[in-house]
Amino acid sequence: QVQLVESGGGLVQAGDSLRLSCAASGRTFSGYSMGWFRQAPGKEREFVAGISWSGGRTNYADFVKGRFTISRDNARNTVYLQMNSLKPEDTAVYYCAATLRRVATLSSDYDYWGQGTQVTVSS
Repeated sequence: QVQLVESGGGLVQAGDSLRLSCAASGRTFSGYSMGWFRQAPGKEREFVAGISWSGGRTNYADFVKGRFTISRDNARNTVYLQMNSLKPEDTAVYYCAATLRRVATLSSDYDYWGQGTQVTVSS
């Protein structure tokens, strides 16, 4: 089993930046691909960004390309999501997830989930 704990969310204004962190424990962190998802009220959970075991491969949802950056530090068992140029439509609960899959953009691809951290972007 893997335990994931997100942090770094908060209330910001449009155009501001936030950096989310996801601390992992329980199994060898580097053995998992990691992803960030988000879920806004009334909407389905959607893929935001993913990163491979080594950190050498990343992929992003179109709506965050050029604004968000996913990274990982395996020595610290931590995944990050740097979010710049935030928009009100980015408001959501952001979740960290782990998977043994090499390619994973669907919620169903992921095996472990954190509790989520709230990001609220005001206009």
